Amino acid sequence: MKKRLIVIVLDGFGIGAMEDARLARPGDEKANTLRSILKDYPDLKLPTLEKLGLMNAYGEESASMKFSLKANFGSCELMHYGADTFMGHQEIMGTLPKKPEVHPFQEKVEAVKAHLEANRHQVKVIERQGLRYLLVDQYVTVADNLEADLGMCYNVTAPLDLISFEEEYAIARKVREVVTVGRVIVFGGTGNTMEDLWNAEEVKEDRFIGIASAKSKSYDHGYQCRHLGYGVDQKVQAPTILTHAGFDCTLIGKVADIVSNDKGLSISCVPTQEVMDLTFRETEALNQGFLCTNVQETDLAGHSQSTMTYKKILEIADQGISRLLPELTAQDILVIMADHGNDPNIGHSKHTRERVPLLIYKKGVTGRRLGRRKTLSDIGATVCDYFGTGAPQNGESFLPLLKD
Repeated sequence: MKKRLIVIVLDGFGIGAMEDARLARPGDEKANTLRSILKDYPDLKLPTLEKLGLMNAYGEESASMKFSLKANFGSCELMHYGADTFMGHQEIMGTLPKKPEVHPFQEKVEAVKAHLEANRHQVKVIERQGLRYLLVDQYVTVADNLEADLGMCYNVTAPLDLISFEEEYAIARKVREVVTVGRVIVFGGTGNTMEDLWNAEEVKEDRFIGIASAKSKSYDHGYQCRHLGYGVDQKVQAPTILTHAGFDCTLIGKVADIVSNDKGLSISCVPTQEVMDLTFRETEALNQGFLCTNVQETDLAGHSQSTMTYKKILEIADQGISRLLPELTAQDILVIMADHGNDPNIGHSKHTRERVPLLIYKKGVTGRRLGRRKTLSDIGATVCDYFGTGAPQNGESFLPLLKD
């Protein structure tokens, strides 16, 4: 008998600013991703999400989408600080978020250099315009991340024709041991050179210096990437707990790149149609276990500040979800949610701190109100509860609310 719990994360699909946004992220108190899309496209029709209770979770009807009387719905607050895809997914999987610090790499250059040298790495300080970053073992740069909110992440970058990703990753782990920013991102590609990295060097706000990721040509060929989060321990997360208990775990899309799943199946993919096709295929193949999919292109539409693109991606995802529903048995649970907001009309291209929808489909179960959950970790807690394993570090299961 099949018993599956499927989570589909519509990345960046928020439904209204969190109450703490005014203090936590000034400017985000006006954010509402769904409202912005509906303002530009009031006739938007997402029949499957409407049926599952999207407008119920949003709290308003639109011209073309109404409340669903049979929907099981709620919403989730973000417990992690800011509005971040990486930490959002760690929280979903059951991690209790730990507050990171925010500061330029300049404040950690000496500590990182000393720690790497103590672990027998060769370290050279590169100085430009009075700012410093590190070159480790000839080919690995350690510097500010220039793509996220400045001061939140550091990048470890290398051309993988000159050093292996395993060697680069080992360096990144040592960096992670001594820094307290939210993420250390280690990545590289093949076909590029150190000259490409030097040409991608940029300074921002006279305080941050780094290698611009896209300009480094790391994405062009053989791209590999890992994210090392502050306070993140995979042993307390749903994928590790489930696979150690003998259940299958499949991660599809961006979640495959950012959540540890050592004993499971992880499939990286970006195009939404392909992501939804893979989700259908792997759901069919799954017997007993957990599947989590990330639809990244909704988030990318927010970053590009395009409600038109956002609308098109939502329509593709909605159709993919509609195809999935008939495959589900009475033993299965489907969760549709998001990880943060990304309001395309807010006036900037960054994530927005918003609560997110929580839509549940279980055959034969209707009209359940899940309320406003305090953390995304309630999903990880529910997954573990459903399969009868130990609980993750954080979260409260809403499985009792779905009982007959």
